[in-house]
Formats: sequence, C-alpha cells, structure tokens
Amino acid sequence: MGLFAGCNSFLGHSDTPLQKEPNKAWLFLFLTLTRASRGGRGCSAGFLGTRGLPALPPATLGGAAFRAAGWVAHAHRPHFLALHCQEFGGKNYEASMSHVDKFVKELLSSDAMKEYNRARVYLDENYKSQEHFTALGSFYFLHESLKNIYQFDFKAKKYKKVTGKEIYSDTLESTPMLEKEKFPQDYFPECKWSRKGFIRTRWCVADCAFDLVNIHLFHDASNLVAWETSPSVYSGIRRKALGYVLNRISDQRFEKASYFVFGDFNFRLDSKSVVETLCTKATMQTVRAADTNEVVKLIFRESDNDRKVTLQLEKKLFDYVNQEVFRDNNGTALLEFDKELSVFKDRLCELDISFPPSYPYSEDSSQGKQYMNTRCPAWCDRVLMSPSAKELILRGALSEQTLMSEANVSRESGNRTSVCGAGGSAARVLTATPTASESEEKVVTYDHIGPSVCMGDHKPVFLAFRIAPGAGKPHARVHKCCVVQ
Repeated sequence: MGLFAGCNSFLGHSDTPLQKEPNKAWLFLFLTLTRASRGGRGCSAGFLGTRGLPALPPATLGGAAFRAAGWVAHAHRPHFLALHCQEFGGKNYEASMSHVDKFVKELLSSDAMKEYNRARVYLDENYKSQEHFTALGSFYFLHESLKNIYQFDFKAKKYKKVTGKEIYSDTLESTPMLEKEKFPQDYFPECKWSRKGFIRTRWCVADCAFDLVNIHLFHDASNLVAWETSPSVYSGIRRKALGYVLNRISDQRFEKASYFVFGDFNFRLDSKSVVETLCTKATMQTVRAADTNEVVKLIFRESDNDRKVTLQLEKKLFDYVNQEVFRDNNGTALLEFDKELSVFKDRLCELDISFPPSYPYSEDSSQGKQYMNTRCPAWCDRVLMSPSAKELILRGALSEQTLMSEANVSRESGNRTSVCGAGGSAARVLTATPTASESEEKVVTYDHIGPSVCMGDHKPVFLAFRIAPGAGKPHARVHKCCVVQ
C-alpha cells in the first residue's frame, strides 16, 4: 500500500530552521490505522520514526511537526495516530521545556488534527526529578470515524473506552494508563544524569490488543572504548536494558499481548570488525595524552599511496575518508556488522532493512545526505515487534493481497463484453489490469524518508502495514472491543 510514500512533501527542506548549537533531536513515531481501500474490510497500520526535529520554539518546530501530522491526516486519513518523542525538550531541556506546553496546545488545536476528536498526551517533563526523568513523551490521536477504541488501565487491569482529550505531564508514575520506568543508574554509570528508559501503553483496536513501547537505550560514550572489544561494552549495556524491558512487558502481572517496541535503540555496528574491514591494508598509529598516557586518538594510514590517512578515531570522532561506503546500495554491505538484535532473535522480529544507516546525519540544513564525522553510521532507529505482532502484519498482508485479487477478478467480470462483426460473431474480453498506483503500492513497507532532506542527526524510519479484522483475537480476549466504520 505504501502508506507513507512521498513523505518528502511535508518535510522541512531547507526552509526548516535549525539551531546553530545542535541539540538532541525530537523522535516522532506514528502508528496509523486507516480504512481499507476496498470495501472497508480490515485496516492499515504504519509506524514512522524520526529523530529529525531539534528542540525549537513552537513557531519553528510547529512548522515541520504540523506539516508531518497534516500530511498523514490529509493523505491517508489515519484512524489512530501515535506520536512518540525522545529527548523531549532537546539537549538543553531546562531552557526548552518552557515551549512544550504551547507546542502541545497548538498541535491539538491545529487544522491538521481537527478530525481527531480524542487524544491522550503523556509528557515526562519534570526534569527536576532526576530519579524518574526520562524525557519521553507519547501522543495518541483518534480519528472521529473510529468507534469504540479502548486503552488498558494497568492498575484496574481492564480496558477503558477512550473519550475526550487529556494531557498528563506532572507525575506519570501515578498515571494508571501507562507504565514508565527509567533504567537504574548502575546500568550506565558513565552517564551521571542518564534519561534513558521506556513508556508502555496498551490499546485495543479492531479486535487487536497490542502494546506500544516508546524506548530510548544507551549510546556509545566513546568510539575508542567501543573499538576495544567485539562486541563492545556498550552493546552489553544495551542488551541488559532491552532484556529488562522485554521481561517487564511480558511478565505475569498482566495478560500477554502482542507488542511493538520502536524508538532510538542506539544499536551500533560492531566497531572493531568494521574498522578492521575498512582499514584492512592500513597501519595504525596510536596517540597518547602526555600527562596520563591514555589513548586519545588512533590514526589508520594506507601502507602505500603516500601513507594517506584512511580513518581517524577519537572519543567523539569517526572520520573515514570515503562516506560513500555507507550509502552505496543503502549501506547493506555493512548489515553483517549489525549484530545487536541477534541476541533477541526469539523475542523480537524485524522486517528486512533496505535503507541506509539512520544516524548520524549532518544538522546543516544544506547537507541532507551527509553524515557527521562523530560516530560510525549505524541503524539506531528501528521498529521491532514480538513474533505474534509480526504474525498480525503478515496476516494483514495476505488478507490485503486476497482483497486485491478479488477486486481484479470482479473488475474483469464487470468489463466483459461481446462484439458482433461481419461474417460471424466474436467475443472480445476486456481484461482490466490494476492501475500503476495499485500495482506499485506495497502492502508492507519498512523504509526511511527524506533521503536528501536535513532532518537533524536521525533520519525518519517507518513501517506501514495492514491489520486484518479480528487478527488479534487470540491475543486480545476482548470480544469486538473496537468497531471501525
């Protein structure tokens, strides 16, 4: 179907202002459930993730954010729109958080969202509570045509019908409609005020019950440390944190449901293996600090060719001579070094990646394709799911393909005509074929958007798919909880 085909139409392009001092970007993720295009049977779903909008006042941030929401709402009329934010308020959240309330109010009242008569907004903006602050935010918008959608109350352990618009921002810990946790400080002792954590909500739409988990995992603090071992120490930290999340959302406290976990996982390529591959014929020079003898820089030079520098590595520098290796064929040759998800192969699934690494892109508005030389490019932004959630997607894809086949057969039957000519009679069958847009659209799409447009240091990544009606009944145990008209 290609729910988000042509998303460049709403991106900021060069007229989206960026702060001169780069802040942590916003992370937006959309879940859309749209009416099926054929007879209203079934619905479509899609996730869109982007770390492309820096922490700006509403006047500038709203331009790109409103266009994003407006494009989705106008082009695809989604029934359910989920917007997940990470590093909410940006890197300098103390100064930027004052803009949040105005931004939220403008978004809720914008023309783009006028057909969404119900909303739930959960903002973790209490940065003074370092023990709990995660800088995560989750927005959920429900289209007026979607009837009887339910959200799970984790305290009462039952679903409640969603009505009206509500905003929660003070103490999310006491809000029963979600689970929010910040990872323990000892998970990442190098970062004194880490804001990494997760927010979980549960929904029932079209007889499908599923969890949506907004997640932010730990980053690589130093390229030099990441290079020392394979796998890196940071990979181990992320594995521990992600395992903690999966255990929490699948424990015995609540009935199990399908889950989608999407956000900034900070997954990185295996640095040691990548460097060895990129610098196979190079020699390494080690530079140490004069006072501590600590390694502060690694320089890799070609053994010939006038000993040309191939790669320079520092704590926050990854300067490789040829960035095209990360863009050629969408960088898929480097996927063999993307290993962090393999540990969870029995618990998490992902569709095939066919887009280039989503991070770290230049924040210069004129350099939409350029990577920054701060980190080795990697697929940090992902849409992952439980095996049962993947079944929902595949079942929906099969259902949609069946509908398309039935529609084509019906069209052929309706266009069959008879033509009589001199010397006898002849039958001419006019076989209707799908239009270009019908034949080219994809039932399931996992891709990125804005390949040539500056979106901040992370490019948007999205997953679009259909959900067949009743596909989640074995997992939901909620009979006809939602009716899509």
